[in-house]
Amino acid sequence: MLTSDNIEITLKPIVNDAVAELKLLLLRSVSDTVTHSCFAYSHQHSSLLLLFVTLCCSVDNSQLVNERLWHGFEQSLVEQETLKIFSVFLSKILSLRDTSTALHKFHIFRRRDIEPRLLKKFLNYVFYHKTHLQQLGISVNGDGGLIMSCVSSCRALTSLKLSVRPTWTDPTQTLFPKSLNLPLLTSLDLTHFAFCGDESGCADPFLQFTKLNSLVIYDCKVMDAKILSISSETLVNFAMHHNSSLLAKIKLYVPSLCTFNYTGSHHIHEICGSGLSSVKKVNIKSWRFSALTEDALVLFSWLPNFANVESLTVTSTVLQILSLVPDLFEIKLRSLHNLKSLKVKLIQIHEGSLLLLMKDAMLKKAAAKSPMEVAKLEEAFETCLEPPAIPDGVVDFLRQNSPSAEVNIRTKYPSSFNLKQIEESIKGAKINNYRTRFSMPSSSKLPRLSLRSSSSVAPALAVKSASDAAPASAAEPATAASPNLHLCLGEKDDKSSNKDEEEKHQHNTDSPLQDNGL
Repeated sequence: MLTSDNIEITLKPIVNDAVAELKLLLLRSVSDTVTHSCFAYSHQHSSLLLLFVTLCCSVDNSQLVNERLWHGFEQSLVEQETLKIFSVFLSKILSLRDTSTALHKFHIFRRRDIEPRLLKKFLNYVFYHKTHLQQLGISVNGDGGLIMSCVSSCRALTSLKLSVRPTWTDPTQTLFPKSLNLPLLTSLDLTHFAFCGDESGCADPFLQFTKLNSLVIYDCKVMDAKILSISSETLVNFAMHHNSSLLAKIKLYVPSLCTFNYTGSHHIHEICGSGLSSVKKVNIKSWRFSALTEDALVLFSWLPNFANVESLTVTSTVLQILSLVPDLFEIKLRSLHNLKSLKVKLIQIHEGSLLLLMKDAMLKKAAAKSPMEVAKLEEAFETCLEPPAIPDGVVDFLRQNSPSAEVNIRTKYPSSFNLKQIEESIKGAKINNYRTRFSMPSSSKLPRLSLRSSSSVAPALAVKSASDAAPASAAEPATAASPNLHLCLGEKDDKSSNKDEEEKHQHNTDSPLQDNGL
C-alpha cells in the first residue's frame, strides 16, 4: 500500500516518446517523501495507465521522477482524455492508497465533466482526511454546492484553489458562502464563483479569513451588489483576472498589500479605498481591444494610488488606453516617485474600438495642423497604417517623477513590430541591453507612424477632462530624462506563458497558486 501524504491528479495525455521512459521509471523506486503526479493516457495506452497506477500504489516510499515527463506532456498536440479512463484512474488511487497515512495535500484537475458518483467518492475521501489536509485544489465541472459543503469541513486548510465550472444542466455560477470558517487559510484562488451582496449593496466575502496572504479571483461576479470589498490586514498578494463587468467597483482595505495583478477583458474596474497605497509591484494587462474613453479615465484614476510602486508592468494596450485621457501631458503626476522599473509587453491590435479611438485621436491632432495633414493621414490609414504600439510621450509621462527608472520593452513577436520606430518614439532612448534567443528582423511590411505627441489628443467622445480629477496638476508639463530602453525579444516572461493572450481565455488550473508579471 502507498503511504503518500501528497496526491496530485492531473488528467493529461502522454506522448509516445514518453512511454519508454515511463516503463523504466516504473521499475525504479527512489526512497523519499512520496509525491504522486499521475497522468491519464490516451486510448492506446490505457492498459499502461492501469499498470502505472497499480505499481505506484503498491510500492512504499516511492517517488516517480516526473519532471522530464511533465515537459513532454505539456508539448503534446492532442488530448484524447476520456471520462472512463479518468474514472478508473481516480478510483484506483482512492482505493489502493494506505488510508492510515495522513493526507496533507490533494489536488484534482479535470477540464471536463466528472461522474457525480466519482465526485462524491472523491469528496468523501477528502472529508475522511479533513483533520490533516492542508492544501486542497479542485478544478472540475460539477456540483458546486456539494464541493463547498465538503470544503467547509476542512478546517486545517492553509491553501485552497477552486475552479468549479458550471455544467450543461446547471449553467449558474457557484455561490461562494458568506461565512466559510477556515481559520488557518493563507492562500485562496477562486475561479467561476459568484459573491452575494448585503443590504448595503456591497459584498465582502473574505473578511473572515484573518490570516489570508494571497488572493486570486478569476472570472467571478457579484450578485445583488455593485461593489466587491476586499478587507484584510494580512493580504500581501492580490490578483484579479477577467472578472465580470457587473462588478462595477472594487473597494480595498489591504494595508499590507505589496503586489497587485490585474487583467481586464471587457471592463476596467474602478478601485476605491486606500488599498493600493502600500503596493510596490503592479502588473496590469489588457488582452481585449474593446475600450471606451471612460476606461481611460478609470485607469488614470488608479495612478494617484501608486505612491510606493517600484515595479510597474503593463501591456502596450494599457498604454494605448491611457493615451486616450484628455490633456494627459498637461497633468503633473503626484505618484510613482519610487519607480525603478517599467516593463512593457507589446501587443498588436488589428481591430476593435481601441484601434478606432486611437485613429480618431490621431485625426484630431492632424486637424489641428491643417486639412492637408488630415487627408494624408486618412490615405495612410487606407494603406494599412496602424497607430503606434507605444503612444509617444506616455512612457515619459509615467517616468516624470522617476526619470532614472529602467524601461524594458518585451515581445515574443518582434517581426510584428517596427522596433526601430518604437525606439525612436521614446526621445533620446538608449539601448543598453539587447537580449535575444534567436535573431528575427523587425517587420517593414506595414508602415508605422510616429507622431511626437499623438497621445495628447482628446479622444472621439467628449468627456470630462482628466485634469479636472487633479485640479492642481495642470501647472507644468511633464518632463523626463532619456529612459534606459531594453528590447527583449523572444524571451519567456518571468515564468508566465502566453495562455492569457490566447485566452480562449482559460484559467490555468494545472499549476500551483501563483501570479507573476508579464
